[in-house]
Amino acid sequence: MPVDATQVESPGWWLQRLGKKLLDEREDSRDSEGEITPGLDTLQRCVEGKPPLPTVPGLDPKEVSGWMKDARTNWTRLVVDSPAERLRVTGFRSGGDDDKQSVADKEANRIWRENAMTADSRLVHYGAITQRRAFVLVERNSAGRPVMTHETPRQMAVEMRQGSRRELAAALKLWRDDWTGQTRATLWTPETIHEFITKRASIEFPPSVAVLRSWDAHVLPGEQEGSRRNALGVVPVVPFVNRRQVSPEGFAEHEDVLSVQNRINLKLIMLVAAAKYGAFRQRWAAGLEVDEDPLTGKAIEPFKLDIQKLWTTADPEVKFGEFSSTDLAPYVRAVEAAVQDLAAISKTPPHYIIGAVVNVSGDALKAAETGLVAKVLDQQDDFGESWQRSMRLAFLAAGDEARAQDYSLETVWRDPESRTVSELADAAVKKQAAGVPWRQRMEDLGYTPAQIARMEIDRASDALLATPAEDQRPADDLQARRAQRDSRTVIRRTADDDAA
Repeated sequence: MPVDATQVESPGWWLQRLGKKLLDEREDSRDSEGEITPGLDTLQRCVEGKPPLPTVPGLDPKEVSGWMKDARTNWTRLVVDSPAERLRVTGFRSGGDDDKQSVADKEANRIWRENAMTADSRLVHYGAITQRRAFVLVERNSAGRPVMTHETPRQMAVEMRQGSRRELAAALKLWRDDWTGQTRATLWTPETIHEFITKRASIEFPPSVAVLRSWDAHVLPGEQEGSRRNALGVVPVVPFVNRRQVSPEGFAEHEDVLSVQNRINLKLIMLVAAAKYGAFRQRWAAGLEVDEDPLTGKAIEPFKLDIQKLWTTADPEVKFGEFSSTDLAPYVRAVEAAVQDLAAISKTPPHYIIGAVVNVSGDALKAAETGLVAKVLDQQDDFGESWQRSMRLAFLAAGDEARAQDYSLETVWRDPESRTVSELADAAVKKQAAGVPWRQRMEDLGYTPAQIARMEIDRASDALLATPAEDQRPADDLQARRAQRDSRTVIRRTADDDAA
């Protein structure tokens, strides 16, 4: 049965609106001034090292496509990997009393480990950095436990409630079912969950249409209709938006250096072309008679380029010479200048790009990483808020409404700054002298909450074993023995005895 898309905020209206938004973002778009905004497909290809080949004057792209591809160098991967490798969630903690804090930490970390988020959280961070945003879907399984999954913007689109930047009005997931060959869609609203299905492989959502004729409601096993009540009462999707301060919809980490990457590729291809066609000196001969092939009529080359042979001729009027080779240094300097621009714009440390560190102090390296560390700290603030919302949704899915309202829950991140073990240990000793609690010092050293919990048990055990054993006899018995010892007759030597 066709799906009606005329009524605002109806399931068909949301399917048409969010579906079109999802598909449009995959392709490049051009604004009124001719500026091209890269789509998700272009952003992904650039991360994979497959940007479009530039056009080089005088060269046929089809003829030289092979070595032109080899000439590309993917610097955008380094721009993306530098902050992504420093985003590591180590656990969660609550700002409540000690007992509540201990329980909240254990339950949050249990949910985290149940869903393998130690590994999948990296997919969320990397997806948000490379695709402008990523999503975490929180659902409840048959056992009543929360299930957290990573979703990509190529399959999911959301829309905020009007006037709000946090509360979602609806979310749509669109994907291809490989088992049946059909395309499926799931729509979440705060009240209901709707399932749709179509047999078409190529999906389109016209901007103004009253009925989606290719779509039907999909009835799940055990259900009577293609919709069911949303037991959580909220849209169970949390967006992770990268660089929200640049664009509310998100901004990819390498999006503003794509033009620099294209310039680097162009210079590299020109460098390879110059090396291929002009780096070797070409010989010439003037006044030399050249024989012709009697069968083909083509000129026979009289000399072969060989380091062990000498070119000679009996004609004294013949002159030999060579053309100068192309200087490749200007191409190399142009590439280096473009790489420096890329490092400055993306705040990538220069020693990451240069790949060689000679006679550089540790303080200089730390100063070079200041911009990268500041950028990662900003991302930790944004992503940390999203992880806290995800965990509150997970508590809600688990039926723990009290913790679902615990806004003191915060994300614990690994320190993004590179520090040696000796530096961390020295800082911990100084913090101890300043009165910083032991648990906080362990967190600063980079230990996870689970490791700290085990260390607390081992620490208490070590302290108990190190305490000397006391006399276990009753106190009254000890006092009686002391009184008896003091009342005993003591025979001492006198001066008369010594004289005798």
